[in-house]
Amino acid sequence: MPGSQPKKPVFRFAPSPNGPLHLGHALSALLNHDMAKATGGRFLLRIEDIDLTRCPPEFEEMIYRDLTWLGLNWETPVRRQSEHFDAYREALDGLREMGLVYPAFLTRGEVKARVADHEAKGAAWPRDPDGSPLYPDDDKKRSETERTDLIAQGVKHAWRLDVGKAVARIGRPLMWRETGDGQTDIMKADPTLWGDVILSRSDAPSSYHLSVVVDDALQGMTHVVRGRDLYAATAIHRLLQELLRLPEPVYHHHRLILGGDGRKLSKSEGSTGIAALRDEGLSAADIRRLVGL
Repeated sequence: MPGSQPKKPVFRFAPSPNGPLHLGHALSALLNHDMAKATGGRFLLRIEDIDLTRCPPEFEEMIYRDLTWLGLNWETPVRRQSEHFDAYREALDGLREMGLVYPAFLTRGEVKARVADHEAKGAAWPRDPDGSPLYPDDDKKRSETERTDLIAQGVKHAWRLDVGKAVARIGRPLMWRETGDGQTDIMKADPTLWGDVILSRSDAPSSYHLSVVVDDALQGMTHVVRGRDLYAATAIHRLLQELLRLPEPVYHHHRLILGGDGRKLSKSEGSTGIAALRDEGLSAADIRRLVGL
């Protein structure tokens, strides 16, 4: 519309409160905050606490305390995923109505045994970009009657996306715009590398993949700035965005902060925790230097 104001860029930092924030989180939070400030955009904080058993309130409070100490400020109220299960359920229902989701009954132990038996015979089992074995196709082959009977019997199950069928429904190549470290290009997305991903489990109403695309759309994210470890997952996110007719943000995957063993940091790395470093006397400016900013 003539004379309308351009939409402000929207960035977010979205940690899971299942442990103390470390230097890798600090890099991501600072980048999002700084990029929002540099573009005159908005900076949001989202708490990804779908797994309530692993996300006690004290860790959420630690997130607020650490980010405040780093000098960051964000819009309120903060979106907490545990308060929006209905939105994820609605998205799942939409995919189910398209015939793209099926109940998966195999347990982790059963899948692990199947893979071990297969590989013991000298044949490699296909694995996703993170190295996890792809889910067998047993449940995808079940009849609707068998599925209904198993659910009626109370057999625990997850809901998985039939990725092959979903890709066929889109009917065209999937892409995303990437502006990550040293890379500005249109990238090709191949969701089939992930196999049939979980969208919901018996103990959690949504998966990371489903909730993150729903949240990013509902919060109007224009830019998703996150670690390089989530680069490959963008293919699944783009597929879900197309299926659910959600807007496509620009993606920026930044370098990772590595530990002494050369692997990415985890929340069990107490020595790299923001709170621990603060207690040692480091300043917020020191943290910026440590993460290369």
